[in-house]
Amino acid sequence: MSIKDIDLKNELLERFLAYTAIRTESKEGAGVIPSTDMQWELAKHIKAEMESIGLSDVRLSDNCYVYAKLPSNTAENVPSIGFIAHMDTVSSLSGQCRPKLTKDFDGGDLILNEEKGIVLKVSDFPDLPDFKGKTLINTDGTTVLGADDKAGVAEIMTMASYLLSHPEIKHGDICLGFTPDEETGHGADLFDVEGFGAEFAFTVDGGDVGELEYENFNAAEAHIHINGFGVHPGSAKNKMKNAALIAMELRELLPEAETPQHTEGYEGFYHITSIRGDVESSDVDLIIRDHDKELFGKRKIFVREVVDFLNKKYGEGTAELSLTDQYLNMREMLSSHMDIVELAKDSMKELSIEPKISPIRGGTDGARLSFMGLPCPNLGTGSRYHHGRYETACLEDMELSAKLLITICTKLIKR
Repeated sequence: MSIKDIDLKNELLERFLAYTAIRTESKEGAGVIPSTDMQWELAKHIKAEMESIGLSDVRLSDNCYVYAKLPSNTAENVPSIGFIAHMDTVSSLSGQCRPKLTKDFDGGDLILNEEKGIVLKVSDFPDLPDFKGKTLINTDGTTVLGADDKAGVAEIMTMASYLLSHPEIKHGDICLGFTPDEETGHGADLFDVEGFGAEFAFTVDGGDVGELEYENFNAAEAHIHINGFGVHPGSAKNKMKNAALIAMELRELLPEAETPQHTEGYEGFYHITSIRGDVESSDVDLIIRDHDKELFGKRKIFVREVVDFLNKKYGEGTAELSLTDQYLNMREMLSSHMDIVELAKDSMKELSIEPKISPIRGGTDGARLSFMGLPCPNLGTGSRYHHGRYETACLEDMELSAKLLITICTKLIKR
């Protein structure tokens, strides 16, 4: 039987639903990894599952990273390959996930929660009819589903389970790694690249089946603290320095059309994620993104110039800037490893999947790992609309993604 014809849907669905039942929201600014204790429950569940299906070198690190290996079953010299996904989910719309299964989807609007009037609408998501005739997995609209990235975890584990139960399918060493805190940008911080043992890897994280990504944003985060001066408004003339108004002025100094809602493709942006405060003290959190390294540098310089302008206008020390790089474009590291990308493309074609090459308008653990010496493009999982109440996973597309992982492993033998 060819890989195209195998049936993984029931096993994949059971595994995915078990993972989504475990809450794993990560938390920004916690200062520790994992950022939340709840991530341990899924990590321990996966470790036990790895051991039960017969994986080797299973270990759970002191910081909630799970590793395992599926040893080679061929005498041929095959490069060791890795697959990585993250266990945490975003903190927004947190709560106990209540999955909703829709078989033979009709391609139209889908009611997620009749009582609360939550409807997944074609008018909001014009690509929704793509799923007509397939099985969709959503929530009741009160939480995220967690397909980002429990779909990736389920697909990797299903791939490993299938290969273990079919030793006639030859492959080299396959390394598995699951990380905490990807959503907070710290998923790769303590990843044991050397102990992982792979020569290269793929993250399996979000997006349509067939997505293949080896470019991502260069990213930085800025925090601007604004010191005001408060006096009674009745006698404030020429005395008050309103930190809240200065924060609003800072927003107006940024290019209006260079925001996430106005950009696409390779276009970069400035994105204010939070403004809070009062007359005496205000804080602005800002992220900076660009695929082009030179333009990225210019964007950081511009933010510094904005802060300098406010200090000249309102007095030195009014605005205090903290600017930190988060991750860089992995294309810089993968340009000399394009054979990995070609391996994925060839494997997709074998399964009649049309490769969808696009830049990531964000980042993945793979970007950080690529700069840590582990070349690591990203593969889609068969899910869409992440980080919101309308998050959707397609069972048939998830199955195809799992088959792609199997095909990649077997194709290494033939290269």
